[in-house]
Amino acid sequence: MGKIALQLKATLENVTNLRPLGEDFRWYLKMKCGNCGEISEKWQYIRLMDSVALKGGRGSASMVQKCKLCARENSIEILRSTIQSYNAEDNEKFKTVVEFECPGLEPVDFQPQAGFAAEGVESGTVFSDINLQEKVPCVPGPRTCSFLHLTEQSFSGPPSASRSIQAVTPRVQSTAQLESK
Repeated sequence: MGKIALQLKATLENVTNLRPLGEDFRWYLKMKCGNCGEISEKWQYIRLMDSVALKGGRGSASMVQKCKLCARENSIEILRSTIQSYNAEDNEKFKTVVEFECPGLEPVDFQPQAGFAAEGVESGTVFSDINLQEKVPCVPGPRTCSFLHLTEQSFSGPPSASRSIQAVTPRVQSTAQLESK
């Protein structure tokens, strides 16, 4: 398997520059073994800050794991240079927000959680630790799920920022899909 792109389609209201925050941001994925097709039952996360050595001194990856079914060692790497934010001008369009190099492991599902940040369109106020975990029904089609965020308390900022967002509540509704590159 080559590269897999994670694409996001969102409806942003009053916010822009939606992005993962920091090297410890957790990309929660379900993985499929490229050898036998076994799909993980549990969500697994990978982070930029993690680096695991590959057998035989072949470098490193964000995650290395042995398949429970076929015992093959597989890996996945977050391609740092591909991480992009989703902006107001991207509204309602799919945009690649990250790519993964996938020798052996293929991500088949994505679950956004806490750790996103965004900025107010007019105020420029930074909202950190946005949680996109609340799911709404899946969009028809393989490897595509829909996510909705409406909780104002997840948008945090200085006290003056909370006053300015009471009149204009930031809202993010998004759909994610994985695409082979």
